[in-house]
Amino acid sequence: MDFYKRVALVCQFIPYGKVATYGQIALLCQKPKNARQVGYALNKRIVEEVPAHRVVNHQGYLTGAGAFHDDAGQRRLLKSEGVGVDSALRVDLKKFGWKNTMDDALYLEAEFKKMDTDNNYG
Repeated sequence: MDFYKRVALVCQFIPYGKVATYGQIALLCQKPKNARQVGYALNKRIVEEVPAHRVVNHQGYLTGAGAFHDDAGQRRLLKSEGVGVDSALRVDLKKFGWKNTMDDALYLEAEFKKMDTDNNYG
């Protein structure tokens, strides 16, 4: 399955009011060394219709401003979901980070396999 389609699926799975890191998304896509590629996909809008505002760097800093209409876009969207963003443009990952489970990872893996099958034989 195309990596960018995996990114889109994982990003759509991030719960409302939570954030995930680029590395976390890469890991859930089964490509743990591709965190930068996740950022590239979101910044360049290669993946469509995903809640890109819910993705932050490994320290919780908002780094996706280039993907939004203005510098405050990501902050505004997160705040609308109740996610706290401090004056340094950082989210407390302990409080607002998505703590995905093994069940989440297994579900996503099954979805990737299903999409692979659909793309190869559908």
